[in-house]
Amino acid sequence: MSTKPKKTMISLFSGAGGLDLGLNVAGFINKLCVEIDETAQKTLTTNHPKWKLACPGDIHELTPSDLLKQAGLKPRELTLLAGGPPCQPFSKSGFWVTGDTDRLTDPRAKTLKAYLDIVREAQPEVILLENVKGIAFSDKDEGLQLLVNEINKINKLKKTNYKPHVISLNAADYGVPQSRERVFIVASRDGVQFNLPEPTHFSPDAAKGNGKPHLTAWDAIGDLDVDIWPDNVKPSGKWADLLPTIPEGQNYLWHTDKLGGLPLFGWRTRYWSFLLKLAKNKPSWTIQAQPGPATGPFHWKGRLLSIRELARLQTFPDDYQFLGERRAAQMQIGNAVPPAIGEFFGLEIRRQFFGERVRRKLRLIPVKRTDCPSPEAPKPVPSKYFPLSGAHSAHPGTGKGPRAQKREQKEQVNAR
Repeated sequence: MSTKPKKTMISLFSGAGGLDLGLNVAGFINKLCVEIDETAQKTLTTNHPKWKLACPGDIHELTPSDLLKQAGLKPRELTLLAGGPPCQPFSKSGFWVTGDTDRLTDPRAKTLKAYLDIVREAQPEVILLENVKGIAFSDKDEGLQLLVNEINKINKLKKTNYKPHVISLNAADYGVPQSRERVFIVASRDGVQFNLPEPTHFSPDAAKGNGKPHLTAWDAIGDLDVDIWPDNVKPSGKWADLLPTIPEGQNYLWHTDKLGGLPLFGWRTRYWSFLLKLAKNKPSWTIQAQPGPATGPFHWKGRLLSIRELARLQTFPDDYQFLGERRAAQMQIGNAVPPAIGEFFGLEIRRQFFGERVRRKLRLIPVKRTDCPSPEAPKPVPSKYFPLSGAHSAHPGTGKGPRAQKREQKEQVNAR
């Protein structure tokens, strides 16, 4: 009886292994992980003792040929090359502060070039690259153009036919209990078209056909909702006592002259995740990798989310361990691709590129709950914040805030 050939993968920028885990659940065998961070390496080896880590872990110190050798593969033998180069050079958050980001001049953008060097050497059957939505911003898509140009060179040199398909999706639309917009770039060596399946989950007002409602924060972490928590989830900083006064699903904008709280801030003068809280009956807001003390999302009860809650919202299973202190663990979780999205792409790659019959139902998404309670009642604003109440100017617009103005002034001085 013949058996299907095993689907192999190499993972670049593996982090805590979110994408890898999902692809593994979808049937891919991990031959090698490339990860530079020592704490993330420990997370990988703790959860996946049979997975092999590249040595050295720095992709810039590892030649493509040595990478293949460590994986025990030759050019064109690899099924899937997957990875998400660090996304900060293309992140939307940089635009809020300065109206721009450094993108390809940022040293971290070298990782995209390193990924492409390995494509050139390995010539895998499929490539899968994940990044933030900012990589494909209109008029700010140097990263995407670099990828397309280099892929064209590889095709000409190696006689391959990679045709990158740029796919933008919100993880919540495919069963992840978190609103998380990302761009994935998929290409097969033979030029086969990849078609993104229709969303399986919808917001209540957009539900249609056989679509299911978005899975919510309550679906993911409702069973962990207790009143007594350890001190490590207690918020800190100047605004900690203001959190209980903000309704579920709202942020600091509640306390502006346009909404129902006290006018403590100017409209849009802070970043979106400032004092941002979850709503039980909606998907979580995007989990942050390096939050400040006032950066959400926070729990609907006005506290930090525990590491287990953060992991659940990213669809990591409960037995997954994250090494390091809280800050290191949250960085690993926040930087990860939700494993369920890795599972989704793994199954679709097998179905569309290799003609295999695969299941449609994802194993890593939570089960819908039917016991979601009413929203928490906001608490009164503590008197210590009263002096801040009054008229506040709104933000002047993207790229026109105080930091952007200082940067522009600095550039003008340097140009003289």
